[in-house]
Amino acid sequence: MASRPAPATDFEPAGELKIGQVGIANLRVRTLDVTRLAEEMRSRVTRAPKLFDRAAVILDFGGLAELPDKTTAQALIDALRDAGALPVALAWGSPANASLAEALDLPVLSKFRAQYENADAVTAPAPPRAAAVPEPAAAPPAAKAAPAAAVAEPGLVQASAVRSGQQLYAQNRDLTVLSSVGAGAEVIADGSIHIYGPLRGRALAGAQGSPTARIFCRSFHAELVAVAGHYKVLDDIPRELHGKAVQVWLEHDELKIAALE
Repeated sequence: MASRPAPATDFEPAGELKIGQVGIANLRVRTLDVTRLAEEMRSRVTRAPKLFDRAAVILDFGGLAELPDKTTAQALIDALRDAGALPVALAWGSPANASLAEALDLPVLSKFRAQYENADAVTAPAPPRAAAVPEPAAAPPAAKAAPAAAVAEPGLVQASAVRSGQQLYAQNRDLTVLSSVGAGAEVIADGSIHIYGPLRGRALAGAQGSPTARIFCRSFHAELVAVAGHYKVLDDIPRELHGKAVQVWLEHDELKIAALE
């Protein structure tokens, strides 16, 4: 009797895992007042439910002098959930912060502290120079090696429209969209963002914390705009700017929006 052929082995994984850029809100806790934090979050959800209702939130305790204990941290998580947000992780911090995340059964995400580091860091004073050691003689200009020219990363150019549900990220560079950004779409850049059509979705410039990044668009209807983490939603923006060509920039930690003349 002829034997049956062995079934083919399926080497395809049941699930395909990829690591991608995601837009997640970062809540930097500066005053550990659970009630007040929950009220502020509830206000944000009420003002912009499409953006913040059931939005994933990273909790960042790096602005506090000391970490909360597990009971207080869990109370904050529960209060934020009740306010409409969904805390999903802690931002990267100290080993104690990692232990707190483990106790809360939450992951730690490393990227969500980067944009605060420059603002929070204190510049250390230069060490005193030893007076007994003479300064070496400076080399003549002709003997100095010419500095290597910095290689700038070219900007990312998107020719077609960014449609609802899509996300576009320009890492370490500017982003130019030659068409529109639809409602529910999100464009992110570590540099500046230039949009030559209507902006109806979200635009986040300076994603790694650059305060000099800007957003430019031809027709402003944005659900949200942000520079270096400072954001405004459409309800925060004067109606006379709706539909206009505008620029968005950061000035003394305040987000500014003005029409382009």
